[in-house]
Amino acid sequence: MKKEAGRVPFARRLAVPGGRDGRRMLVVAVIDKIGTGLWAGASTLYFIYVAHLSVAQIGTLMGLSGVLGVAGPPLAGRLADRFPVTRLLVVAQLARGVALLALLTTHEFLPLMLYSALGALPDRASSVLTKLFAARVAGPQRTRYQAVQRTAVNIGWAVGGGGAAAVLTVGTASAYQVLLLANVASYLVIAVLTLRCAEPPSPSRVVAGRHVPADAPGSADAPGSAASAGHAPGSSPWRDRRYLAFTGTEVWLFLDDSLLQVAFPLWIVHGTSAPVGLAPLVLVLNSVLVVALQVPLSRFAETPAAARRLLLPLSVAFLTGGAALAASAAGGPWFATGAVLVAAAAFTLAEILHSLASWELSVALAPDDAQGAYLGVHGLAQSAQRSLGPVVVGAAVGTGPLAWPVLGASLVAACLFQHRLVRPRERAGAPGPVLLTARHSGRDGTP
Repeated sequence: MKKEAGRVPFARRLAVPGGRDGRRMLVVAVIDKIGTGLWAGASTLYFIYVAHLSVAQIGTLMGLSGVLGVAGPPLAGRLADRFPVTRLLVVAQLARGVALLALLTTHEFLPLMLYSALGALPDRASSVLTKLFAARVAGPQRTRYQAVQRTAVNIGWAVGGGGAAAVLTVGTASAYQVLLLANVASYLVIAVLTLRCAEPPSPSRVVAGRHVPADAPGSADAPGSAASAGHAPGSSPWRDRRYLAFTGTEVWLFLDDSLLQVAFPLWIVHGTSAPVGLAPLVLVLNSVLVVALQVPLSRFAETPAAARRLLLPLSVAFLTGGAALAASAAGGPWFATGAVLVAAAAFTLAEILHSLASWELSVALAPDDAQGAYLGVHGLAQSAQRSLGPVVVGAAVGTGPLAWPVLGASLVAACLFQHRLVRPRERAGAPGPVLLTARHSGRDGTP
């Protein structure tokens, strides 16, 4: 029987982009998050019950770690334009393991703070390197690959968190040490798996390493190249005002992370009559929705133009979430519970839509010959949000119900500003508008 035109085979829809190395790096991401999930839920308790640090000391330790970790993304991105990304990933993974293992050597505050800070640097660097590997190995299918990866990562987080909860029922110092060592072991495993991955094609190293004919794909004069898109070869993200403005708005749009993990538990307890047990259920709902919707929705962000269009429904999701959180302060426990769940669903949808749009635009706006440096700068947005986000949402909780619609409106404003920022631009001598970011084809599988 003849296949229907335009029909995608079921097996192809299930396939992971990037071939064997794409699948292998997907396994790396899952194992990484299982290990991180085992330790993340226990780390604060370890510092309290095993290292006997005060709350103020723990806050200082985590704050300093966050500050030092900010340097990880731009450093990793710059290095990835010069050296193989797989080897850099291995170094980062092993460095994370060494820094974590060092925590077992002391209970003193200053050394623990030093080791935690040193571990934050390769931790943030590895996230950018993983993203860069995915962009290179999946090529035009990078958005689908990122969606599959985020789905798998959420499953890994859930498995790790469940394992941590089971081990912590013991409640001894040895139980915390087992969780720490399990995370260290996960770093060793993923380092070995990463070594088995082939190095994906790197546009920056191709440009630097050989002469490319003027009319060849990837050359400075080819249609859609960095130069024709408005970037000079070897351009720096620090001099690209458009990319810096894009990254600046990203800091605000990444607030969904702090909203779900920090704001919801605090607001449920201090601002609503909903039961306290609703707080962990919000995170369960978040994980379920991400696993169910991330991959299906990825088809709406497969090009830069499509990713730009997603910013409009993203703004609606943010506004809906803010309004629902404000409404949850009124009414009894049942009404408050329903409103909180609506808000959680809206902000989770916002998280999914933003991850898709952000991923595609952050890669597509970067010139090929400086892709690593640009993605490194973009990684600063999430790092900055991890430091500023808890402060912002904490202030919102303290302000009261009216803070949530105001915060939602500010997120809408950021979406609309970004939508205008990445709009198509006129190219000199071109017959019509040209989207600066549309550079998918003709690059031997690289974006």
